[in-house]
Amino acid sequence: MPVDEDALNSLRIERSTQGARPPRSRRLLAFVAGGVIVVAALAFWLLRSSRALEVETATAQEVSGSASAAVLDASGYVVARRLATVSSKVTGKVVEVNVEEGMVVKDGQVLARLDDSLARAQVEVAARQLDAARNDYTEVKVRLADANRTLERRRTLRASNLVSQNDLDAAQAESDAQTARLAALASQVEVAVGNLRLAHVNLEDLIVRAPFAGVVTSKDAQPGEMVSPVSAGGGFTRTGIATVVDMDSREIEVDVNEAFINRVSSGQHAEARLDAYPDLSIPCHVINIVPTADRDKATVRVRIAFDQLDARVLPDMGVKVHFLDAAPVDPAAAKPVARLPSAAVAQDGEQPIVWVVRDGKVERRAIRVGITRGDTVDVLAGVRAGEVVVVKPPADLGEGDRINLKKS
Repeated sequence: MPVDEDALNSLRIERSTQGARPPRSRRLLAFVAGGVIVVAALAFWLLRSSRALEVETATAQEVSGSASAAVLDASGYVVARRLATVSSKVTGKVVEVNVEEGMVVKDGQVLARLDDSLARAQVEVAARQLDAARNDYTEVKVRLADANRTLERRRTLRASNLVSQNDLDAAQAESDAQTARLAALASQVEVAVGNLRLAHVNLEDLIVRAPFAGVVTSKDAQPGEMVSPVSAGGGFTRTGIATVVDMDSREIEVDVNEAFINRVSSGQHAEARLDAYPDLSIPCHVINIVPTADRDKATVRVRIAFDQLDARVLPDMGVKVHFLDAAPVDPAAAKPVARLPSAAVAQDGEQPIVWVVRDGKVERRAIRVGITRGDTVDVLAGVRAGEVVVVKPPADLGEGDRINLKKS
């Protein structure tokens, strides 16, 4: 069958060339888009490099390398071995209190006085009784001397047979009676002396004195209140006037888990850090291990002495103790380490890092850490003492970023 060429030509679709983009225009568009991307990247880089983040910084502190040789950490409290709540020996009304909290007192210093009106009256009565006994003793002593003279005369007269035997016997009886009475009065004088001494002791008991030198930490009574050495009940009678602490007897008591007590020995060196002053490192040593265990807590109490007392150490303060290696490290051979705030250390996977500030920019630094003490950590390698590091580094902090100190 013959093909109709005209029919085929009528079915052909004519493609318009108006919508087609010439090859040269496409290349120009690609070039412009690439330029925009390069400019945007350059702008981002310039913006990042010119920004300055506000951060907190800290300076690494140098410490002895022996400080990182801790074999055990424990928590406890500062205690005073010599502490007394001072009270009176007798029940009475307080009329004078001479101390306040924080006052330094000497041994035997008067802390308070109780009402002594009755005790003074008793002293006066005892003194008069002693005077009366002494007067009676003097009188009988005179009578005895007279009786002895009479006895001697009658003995002489009896030898000459001038008096009867009855007269001599009467004189002898009178001398013996006065001698016995004199001895009785001598005993009464001693009793009166003892009563006077007892009255003075009772009077002295109304004066409350410091049992030792120390510092008053508590004032527990006021003038007008009743005090008693024993609890009288009812809540209206005080049992103490003031609490005195011997500040030279301060030490530390910690409870060590019995599973780790083998790491502690008498005389072992340690380092104490008060919760109130975490940056204050106080050298100390173990006094002894109390030879008993607490079955409820499974702990053993350890007493620790300060090598040198500090005025900032107060009784009942919380303290953390780092027991050091039993073999002391030679300070001359100790490798120095840096101590940083714990918040300056970040983690990159399992690798601890810090951001070190140099010339206003930060530098990422891998470190090797030692033991952590409260809010600080010992760095064994990676940071030198005196270098400045970023504290609480932002998550978007990068190598080479500029930083400014955060204003408080």
